[in-house]
Amino acid sequence: MAENGMPGPVSDLSCVREAVCIHTKKIFDSCRDKDCIDDLRFYPTAAAQDVLSACQMIKGGTAELLYIYTDVEPVTFHRGFYSIDMRFFYRVTLQVCTGTPRCTEAEGLCVFDKRCILFGSEGSAKVFSSGTVMQQMDVPGPVRSNLPTAVVEAVDPIVLDTRIADCCQNNSCCECCLTEIPACVSQCFDQDLVFDDCGKRRYYVTLGQFSLVRLERDAQLLIPIYDYCIPQTECECSDQENPCGIFQHVAFPLNEFFPPNTVEVPCDYRSTRSYCATR
Repeated sequence: MAENGMPGPVSDLSCVREAVCIHTKKIFDSCRDKDCIDDLRFYPTAAAQDVLSACQMIKGGTAELLYIYTDVEPVTFHRGFYSIDMRFFYRVTLQVCTGTPRCTEAEGLCVFDKRCILFGSEGSAKVFSSGTVMQQMDVPGPVRSNLPTAVVEAVDPIVLDTRIADCCQNNSCCECCLTEIPACVSQCFDQDLVFDDCGKRRYYVTLGQFSLVRLERDAQLLIPIYDYCIPQTECECSDQENPCGIFQHVAFPLNEFFPPNTVEVPCDYRSTRSYCATR
């Protein structure tokens, strides 16, 4: 067997067995963004609307990315480039002060639209494939065009700010209200969302969003191979019958007993998200 039998850095190419042709997704272009999304309209649920009607102050909250709708279209007069339209759907939970010592949570929806242009090359071939159906005759798969595929990777956003505005302040009543959302998004909420709030206050949220966008296309690539990828480690099963054995692997929480002398301002995504959620 070849010396380099595991994935990792290659220092010597003498152990290459052969060159093989594989069919995979090739990334033609990609980009990353750090969006600060100001004043996203917050659409509360019916129960959250009742809580917000007695609101005295909002202390921030958390946000969860539920779904991203993507659409790819060729750019006119710019061969090989495509525009990627994205719509982000968020479930935002606000901490609302209503005069009681404990804050009440108010859940709702926020929507963010974004567009970018990336290179995706050209291809006009029609793609046909066959599929095997158990206990039935083989049927061809649906024809596909050889267009690039948009892939969007994103983490849950950070809630940076919240504010309240009167409906008629700064002509905010003229804003277009959201009228339709995908069924998979509406099912994430226990109650119906309130879109028509004429004559009432409106709520806005500022989010910080990190995302990666890329265009992929089916391609046949010639690559070198070393050998078959055979697992070298054994599967470990935890001893569920012995709780004390599991507890022995838990590190002693020294930080819980000895608090730090100073508190640093968070600088990375994970600590900043936790900081904004609890402040």
